[in-house]
Amino acid sequence: MRSISYATLGAFVLVLAAPTTAAADGSVVGGDAVHVSESPWVVALASHERFGTDRSGQFCGGVLVGRSTVVTAAHCLSKEVLGVPWQQVRDLRVVIGRDNLAGRGGKELKAANVWVNPRYDSWTNEGDMAVLKLERPAGGRAIPIAGRGDAAYKPGTRATVYGWGDTTGAGSYATGLRSAGVNVLEDSVCSQAYPGSADGTYKPASMLCAGAQGGGRDACQGDSGGPLVARGRLVGLVSWGTGCGQASHPGVYTRASALLPAVSEHGAD
Repeated sequence: MRSISYATLGAFVLVLAAPTTAAADGSVVGGDAVHVSESPWVVALASHERFGTDRSGQFCGGVLVGRSTVVTAAHCLSKEVLGVPWQQVRDLRVVIGRDNLAGRGGKELKAANVWVNPRYDSWTNEGDMAVLKLERPAGGRAIPIAGRGDAAYKPGTRATVYGWGDTTGAGSYATGLRSAGVNVLEDSVCSQAYPGSADGTYKPASMLCAGAQGGGRDACQGDSGGPLVARGRLVGLVSWGTGCGQASHPGVYTRASALLPAVSEHGAD
């Protein structure tokens, strides 16, 4: 039986099962609690209609990269995850500044415009990006995107991944924002881990992978579309991988520099 990627397993959990209340204080696998005030550019995508009221209806993460521009993963807005085309999700919201998804802090904003990469390949996972233009400025602090050649992409660089997703790999979803420290890895390591299968194919030009020696720290289901940050800049969006926290299968991210043309065209503000 083949391994299941973040995208595929996330779709199975979110569409076929009711949202679960998190077990007491788990983490983005191997991580720690973090306050949204310390990372105000981390946002959640939510729909009460599709995913209930628990955890604010959160189903994916996102990143504020402009006053009213959010980036996320294309697969988060797919029919496989939402159960219907995203255009039919009447209450799609971006949740900003909410530490605890079981509470009411922060704000929920509608997306005035949504662009989902039409070239996203669900087989290789290449081009896993989307841009949401909010109805009004979010009021939070945006994070800059690391451009091509930025030192933040250098292998060995310490990075941090954020999210409200599965804390154990077994369906225990967090209510509070979590983060985990990982290292940016050599492309050769990622290509060896993902040479091409039903899970996906590592493409160095548009992907980045990161993990911890020996495994144990990683993004997981429900974290898709959330940020990987290094040296104060966005270097990746949680995209896919085999399992959660496996030493031989690091997490794969959409390389943030690949987002720049789309952000300039569909979300510049």
